[in-house]
Amino acid sequence: MRSITLGRTGVEVPVVSVGTWGHSGPARVKRHAVGWAGGDDEAARAALLRACELGLSHWDTADAYGNGHSEEMIGGLWQTVPRSQVFLASKTGWVKGSAHGYEPDHMRRQIESSLRRLRTETIDLYYLHHCDFGPDDRYLDSAIALLREFQAAGRVRWIGLSDWDSAKVARYAPVVEPDVVQVYRSLLHDPYHESGLADWVAVHGAGVCFFSPLQHGLLLGKYRKPPELDPGDHRSGRPEFRDADLLARLRRCRRAVEVRFGERAQPLLDALLTPLVADVPGACVLVGMRRPEHAEAAAEVCADLSAADIDWVRRLYRGLSSP
Repeated sequence: MRSITLGRTGVEVPVVSVGTWGHSGPARVKRHAVGWAGGDDEAARAALLRACELGLSHWDTADAYGNGHSEEMIGGLWQTVPRSQVFLASKTGWVKGSAHGYEPDHMRRQIESSLRRLRTETIDLYYLHHCDFGPDDRYLDSAIALLREFQAAGRVRWIGLSDWDSAKVARYAPVVEPDVVQVYRSLLHDPYHESGLADWVAVHGAGVCFFSPLQHGLLLGKYRKPPELDPGDHRSGRPEFRDADLLARLRRCRRAVEVRFGERAQPLLDALLTPLVADVPGACVLVGMRRPEHAEAAAEVCADLSAADIDWVRRLYRGLSSP
């Protein structure tokens, strides 16, 4: 697998990196499902160890993933995996304080808790997890000041800004000045360029991580009927997982991809992931790896399709080419 330089960090990371939201287990915040069901901690640990063996050395987590469960899992591996071999990213903002996730005292407690759970003195890349800074951006200035304070104290090396909405990141990036941005992008959800974020990244040399590039596993085309999901699984609230027609279309797309790219070790992953990084220098995709075989498949992704092949894939998934 090829590597990329992650923007202003200057660090080389694999173009397919490790996302650990799926290690959180089912969870709810008030009425909202925010976790993943169907996980297995032993398999997840084995997946992380296998990822490291295969050179997948960029691991992304957050304090909100299982209310710290994902961080604790990672922190428990350093006796087997040298901490220096992993470029470690975490986030804060979704776990709420008494008033807001970016409340200053709460943010301080969260960074201390993350460092403790991760069993590390420094987090390589620390994100503001979302772009909701309260009424009239009440907590924006203090959140930025705290990030810089953490950085000056050596608790974090680089600063990131994340959100589901690329337009929000584009709006706040000039103020936060992140070294890396992280946004949602997949073949069926792709506002990255039209949002204006691509232009800001190109001018400022920031790194880019795209999360949920497989759209939470939906694009793998593996569902023959709408799945029954735990109420604490965030996918249970997503209408696309209940759309039988869409699921059938995605199975047809998968078959078409496997015919066209059948000589590749991972035809589907190459097709789904390559278009997302081909047009953004310094971009990687974060892929959930809950079992060792997920890491093994990710390590075989080449991400080197031709421009004609990328165009074919985009048209296929946009419905402009018959599956």
